[in-house]
Formats: sequence, structure tokens, C-alpha cells
Amino acid sequence: MPEGNRPESPGDELRAVRVAKWEALRAQGRDPFRLTRYPRTHTAAAVRQGWPGNAGESVRVAGRVTAMRLHGKIAFVDVRDESDRIQVVVRDVHPEAYATLEWLDLGDHVGVEGLVTATRRGEISVDAAAMELLTKSFRGLPDKWAGLKDIDLRYRQRYLDLIAHPAVRDVFRLRSDTVRALRDFLHGEGFMEVETPVLWPVAGGAEARPFVTHHNALDLTLYLRIAMELHLKRLVVGGFERVFEIGRVFRNEGISTRHNPEFTLLELYWAYVGYEEIMDLVERMLFHVVTRIAGRPVLEVGGRTLDFTPPYARVDFVERLQAAAGVDWFAVTTQAEALQAARRLGIRVDPQASRVQILDKIVAETVEPDLVQPTFLVHHPVEVSPLAKRRAADPRTTERFELFCAGRELANAFSELNDPVDQRRRFEAQQAERARGNLDMPEWDEDFLLALEHGLPPTGGLGVGVDRLVMLLADVPSIRDVILFPTMRPLG
Repeated sequence: MPEGNRPESPGDELRAVRVAKWEALRAQGRDPFRLTRYPRTHTAAAVRQGWPGNAGESVRVAGRVTAMRLHGKIAFVDVRDESDRIQVVVRDVHPEAYATLEWLDLGDHVGVEGLVTATRRGEISVDAAAMELLTKSFRGLPDKWAGLKDIDLRYRQRYLDLIAHPAVRDVFRLRSDTVRALRDFLHGEGFMEVETPVLWPVAGGAEARPFVTHHNALDLTLYLRIAMELHLKRLVVGGFERVFEIGRVFRNEGISTRHNPEFTLLELYWAYVGYEEIMDLVERMLFHVVTRIAGRPVLEVGGRTLDFTPPYARVDFVERLQAAAGVDWFAVTTQAEALQAARRLGIRVDPQASRVQILDKIVAETVEPDLVQPTFLVHHPVEVSPLAKRRAADPRTTERFELFCAGRELANAFSELNDPVDQRRRFEAQQAERARGNLDMPEWDEDFLLALEHGLPPTGGLGVGVDRLVMLLADVPSIRDVILFPTMRPLG
């Protein structure tokens, strides 16, 4: 067995020794990989929580060996399961259990049966009467003290990250709790959860480049969805008045601390309401989720205190751009003028970008970073809102909002455009932009226009980036920290 608490590397140097132990066990007819189960009576946490009432009780626990210390005829083995760590005391008065130590290495899984006790130092333990090797680990654990410091390796081999850093497991438990809280809230509000296609002949509902695949049997080009929007609206046309979906969407775009090509989106649609009712819904939903996860409606994010108690501030898109950057969206009428405005502000943009893309980049650089407390940025121009209804007060703008927290976009919503004639014109404008080389513009979706002609009632829609919400709740800086297996460039 390893001497003392000597840390081991996850590399190859000890693999041959470990494999040799397994082969020797197999030759004796004791191959641990043939075992199919180990009935436990307690988790490690349950043993700890039951003390001292469970003193002297016989228990069966199982988990991964994370440390071993040998002192003469007694050994102390730390065994960790998902719930916690428990110390196992192995004495030579139980020769079969003690003999198992010869075959153990850090990272192995063991099952232990024994009495609950405590050492002289007060460490709650299981005094092993029997110990069984359940799985042989051919590779060692990450260094106990140094941990797993290579960030790239942590994302590529998330299983090692989860072993080495219990706080990482806590983030993903928080993620699971967050999704559950979102579902519980929406079910309580009378929404029905649905599932819509991931593969579709037309990728629409957002401005993003899709991933392309091919269906062999139909000889058909298909796209991974970039949004759920157009299918969910079809369901509202069909008579479902409150629907939502939480699922993966795919966008063939760059990778950053806020972007992963595969991410989780919540989309909902609610008939007979507009964007103002959706704003009220978002306030109630985030108050519910944050309070349930954090215990109060306040979060500490990046050293700043965010209060999710309604109501949230509402800021006009065009007015804030004018105040923050001195740019009047509607006065900038050409691509050259937009480029000039960006250069004046010191904002780097692609010289080939369109007028709208440049102005949108100026908004991202000058307006969004200052939206720290939960804030609704409202009334976006029609040009950046192809699926939103125009405002009666100013038809150049829309009944749309984006929610920002800590300078990050968290949600996007609007009163849905249900005029099939106006929608067709906007699709035509998108196709003209696509013909100029902007492949982020969606392709034509005639079936969706057909659905609109059957009558979409006044409807409010919402999209929430679940990953970004979890980033806020966990106070982590990168979307990779909240996605178990983020997209990575292959090695080699």
C-alpha cells in the first residue's frame, strides 16, 4: 500500500503496478470488476449525522479510497462517497479485512462493513469487520495538496475535476436545483412543459449560424436547432396558451467565457399577454429562483451585491445608447457612419460588418456593462428584433426587452409579432442580408408563415440563458464552469 499520505499523480507511472495487482487478484478468482453490486445501509453523511446515537451500530458503507495511513497493526482509510468522507479503521484482529490493504491504492472503490465508533481524537469512523475491493483504479488520483490546477485538463477530464474539487460538485448540484426551481415555478404558473425537434430542415428563431447534418434515409439536409421559438409559437397557434421548454440549442459560433456552441435555453410563450406581463413574470420567477437557491433574494457576484427583489429598473434602449455613447441609432443611416461612430468611441469592429451589427456592438461595449442591478433594457429597434411586435408609440421600435444583471444578458423577450404580412417583409429583409454574406441570418421558413396565417393570438415570449443564470447563482466567471462537458478543441 502507499506509504503514509503520499500523493499520487494521475499519469501513467503507477499504472503497471496497479494492473499487476488486478491481474494477481484475477488469478485468485477475485476479480473486482466481476462484482455487480454492494448493498449499502448508510452513506458517509448518514453515519456522521447519526452520531452519537448510532455508536456501536453495524453499517455498510462504500466509496472511493482517498487516503491511507498505516500505523503498525492498524490502518486508517478515508472513504468518500457522493455525500461526504468517512474514516474506516482496519485492524489486524480482522485478518481478512486487514489483508485487503495489500491490494488497495488511492482511487479504488471499497465496501466496508463494521461498527460505528470514534477514535480517541473524536473522529467518527467505521471499525471494519469486513472490507471488499469493489473496483480497481488503474490510475491515481490528482495530487491531494496541489489539486488539479491545469484548467484545460479540468474541463477535458471533468471526472478528475469532480474528484479533486468538491466545490465543483456543489456548482453542478446548484445547477440541478436551479433547473428544478425554474420548472416548479412555471408549473405553478400554469405552464405546460413540451419538447420540440432538435433536428429541422430550417434553422430559425434567432440570428446564429447553425450546425449542419444529413439524414441518410431521407437524403435530407438538417440543422441542429438554434432556438425553440418557431416551434413553440406553432403550439400556441394550435391552442396551447402557456408552454415552455428547457433544452439544448446549438450555435456554430465562437467560444468565450459567456459562449459555448451547445448551451441550455429556457423558452416560454404565453397567449393573450404582452412584453410587460412577461417582465412581471420574469421578476417573480427570478425572485423565486434566487430565494430558493441562495436563501434570500440577494446574490454576491464578483464582489457586487445584486438584489432580485422586484421591481427592476426599466431603461430605454435608444435613449440609453444616446446617453452612454452619444450615438442616435436612427440618425446613423449608413454603414460608413456606423464605422465612424465606432472609431470615435475606440471600439474595434469588423470593417465588413453591417450598419446594424456595428451599432449593436457599440451597445454591447457602452451600454450593457453598466447594467449591474437586474435591469430591463426595453424598446429595441425593429432592425434587431425581427420577431417582435412594433410599438404603437414609435413603430421604429419594438415591444421587446433584454434583462441584464452584472453587465451580462440573462433573458430576451418580446410581444410576439403575429402579423403574417409584416413577418413576411421582415423575413425578406433577412434574406437580403443573407444574400450579402451574413450567414447568421436564418433561412426562409414558409411553414412558419403558414402557421401565422392560421392565427397566432397576441402572445408574449421569453428566452432565458440557463447557463448564465447558474453562473450568477454560483458566482463563477466562465460558462465552462457550469457546463459539465464544455466544447473543447481536440488534443493532438
